[in-house]
Amino acid sequence: MTHRRSTNLEERIEIVKYCLKHGKDYNQTAQEFDVSYQQVYQWVKKYMEHGQEGLEDKRGRRKEEKELTSEEKIQRGMRQLEQENER
Repeated sequence: MTHRRSTNLEERIEIVKYCLKHGKDYNQTAQEFDVSYQQVYQWVKKYMEHGQEGLEDKRGRRKEEKELTSEEKIQRGMRQLEQENER
């Protein structure tokens, strides 16, 4: 697997729009923007399902309290209590 360049949100949107404009030609789009075919395919799929929000990179981001499910809130609370007990 070769290393391709990294992209920001604006570039991903531009790439997806280019791909859609050219009839979902993933291969041509990948070559034009020097990214992988698989990545273009995934971006287009996420864009079609979730719009521009689907293209945001959310790695390493903690969910805000309002985004958590009740189970996730309980787990977070348990972790906080465990950390306090260790101290």
